[in-house]
Amino acid sequence: MKTLRLRGGRVVDPANPGSGTIRDIGVRDGRIVDLHPDAPADEVIDCGGCLVMAGGIDLHTHIGGGKVNLARLLLPELQRDCCTPDAAQAWPEALDPAAHVVPGTLLTGYRYAQMGYTSAFEPAMVPANARHAHMEMGDVPILDHGAYVMLGSDELLLRWMAEGKPFEQIRDYIGWTLNATKALGLKVVNPGGISAFKFNQRKLDVDEHHSHWRVTPRDILHTLARGLTELGVPHPLHIHGSNLGIPGNIESTLATIDALEGLRAHLTHIQFHSYGTEGPKKFSSAALQLVEAVNRHPNISIDVGQIMFGQTVTASGDTMRQLANAHHASPRKWVGADIECDAGCGVVPFRYKEQSYVNALQWAIGLEIFLLVKDPWRVVLTTDHPNGGPFTSYPHLIRLLMDRDFRNEQLARIHPDVAANSALKDITRELTLDEIAIMTRAGPARLLGLADRGHLAAGAAADIAVYREAGDPESMFTTPEHVFKDGVRVAYKGRITASPVGGTHFVEPAFDRGIEKHLKAHHDVHGSVRFEHLAISHDELCECSRCGGTHVVACEPGGAV
Repeated sequence: MKTLRLRGGRVVDPANPGSGTIRDIGVRDGRIVDLHPDAPADEVIDCGGCLVMAGGIDLHTHIGGGKVNLARLLLPELQRDCCTPDAAQAWPEALDPAAHVVPGTLLTGYRYAQMGYTSAFEPAMVPANARHAHMEMGDVPILDHGAYVMLGSDELLLRWMAEGKPFEQIRDYIGWTLNATKALGLKVVNPGGISAFKFNQRKLDVDEHHSHWRVTPRDILHTLARGLTELGVPHPLHIHGSNLGIPGNIESTLATIDALEGLRAHLTHIQFHSYGTEGPKKFSSAALQLVEAVNRHPNISIDVGQIMFGQTVTASGDTMRQLANAHHASPRKWVGADIECDAGCGVVPFRYKEQSYVNALQWAIGLEIFLLVKDPWRVVLTTDHPNGGPFTSYPHLIRLLMDRDFRNEQLARIHPDVAANSALKDITRELTLDEIAIMTRAGPARLLGLADRGHLAAGAAADIAVYREAGDPESMFTTPEHVFKDGVRVAYKGRITASPVGGTHFVEPAFDRGIEKHLKAHHDVHGSVRFEHLAISHDELCECSRCGGTHVVACEPGGAV
């Protein structure tokens, strides 16, 4: 067994005591080990003047599945020059930044690894499309991965809720779906809204009834969150709330938190759900209201979905909202789709502009949320790639959060009404390295139940990023000195040095197999695929994922709220 010693780096590991101290990290057989100072090592790497962190974990990034490929097909002009290994190595200056808006699988894996990230999770996997999502994530080199399966607008759930079926039956349906699709968690998008849109409803607020099924998003949210709690799934219900992007939607967001009645939940891309109606433009920041609610409710975690100025593409399962946004498309083209009458998606290209009042306010709202939520363990750094901006903008975002002077320089460049009136100008907080490590590593690992990721204690997976200390956080976090995946060096000073296959993380909660007779009866009538072919086996998952490792994340049935 080869032993590696990373010598003399400043270890930033807020999940364990002694973060910020200078010490050695030992690696053997893909795991971190305790090494005596005098113990021999097969290889020693001098990390003096460097920060040593666990590999980055992106909890919410659209990297696999149907809508991602629709976005690539819609925007081939952004990809044609970046699909070869040589082009993917050219980081960061050789490619147009727009090439990273909808990168292919090769470029996705390379870019994440070149920034020190070793895991990324797809947040919107449709059950009928699960095999394809796993195959596409498996084609992303280096990164560990997993996905959250979507329920909440599917006909079976809504039918059973409308018919008043026992909660235990619905809970077992959730458990079966997680098992069958080999998902890591459960996602709900605009609860009930995708279905309501098919019945010609153009909105569905939290306490509004679905015109056909007569259930409300409040009912759906509480049912799904309770089901996950009883099944013991580590990651709480991943919620894309009602009324995304609509002025005044802070009321829907607060109602969503209330609907949970203390059950754990994760509110995703929360920036898009934190808008008020004050001011002459009837569009304002409700970040302070959102932050107050999050600070007051320890059951709630969030990721921000920060918008970054420039070209991107919005790709969402929220067909209702994407149709409403289609006239903003830039360039002027978009696509909408439906899958199995249980889910949908819309893909709308978009360019965020500094001198747009709305875009500038969105930018400021996201930063306000990052800087005002008190507990960094419940805030995850994301741009909702690619919706708010490409994941390659993370180093720039980190500098905005760590450097107030730089943040104020950027603030002065945006729409003057936003710059003059935003609460951002009065926020003095600068995030620390520990807080950045929590938001990009330790926090996501804890929220996903990944006990051996996101930290550097003995026994953890040797996913490690080594950054040369610098006064500019953006340059530092753009190009690490070394990146290791399971103890193998995969990047050195921005060059990919190895391209291993990543592993798949998923849960297998216990449930009553008797639910399958009800599911088969439904699919025999309404499904286009035989029920017997729906579930993905362990062997098939391994094949879909290019024979990468399979990591079952433990569930604790009946877990605490």
